[in-house]
Amino acid sequence: MNIVRKNSSPRMSQSVEVNGFLFMAGQVADNLDGDIVSQTQCVLSKIDGLLDDSGFDKSRLVDVKIYIANGDDFERMNAVYEAWIGNENQPVRLCLVSDFPNSMYLIEVQAMAAVN
Repeated sequence: MNIVRKNSSPRMSQSVEVNGFLFMAGQVADNLDGDIVSQTQCVLSKIDGLLDDSGFDKSRLVDVKIYIANGDDFERMNAVYEAWIGNENQPVRLCLVSDFPNSMYLIEVQAMAAVN
């Protein structure tokens, strides 16, 4: 079995490709001063980048897990997500309200793609 780890640090890899799947680490925004809209845009762009680094795009997504800090942000986050994901190839999805170690984080997204 071939396992390909990308963008690894001592703590984790940003993505791991194995057995026909690309597992991506939870992504948080770089712009912590932003609101839920800008943080969501940043996180989804980072997922696009991880997919692109492995030669794929979001049409290959099969599972997306979204964690938001405030349930009141659900609709605004969804508006950004729905514009990003489009009308075809929607993955299964989970969205939970969660506490984050840094209160400036408003969203974290973890995704998995089928690559074969």
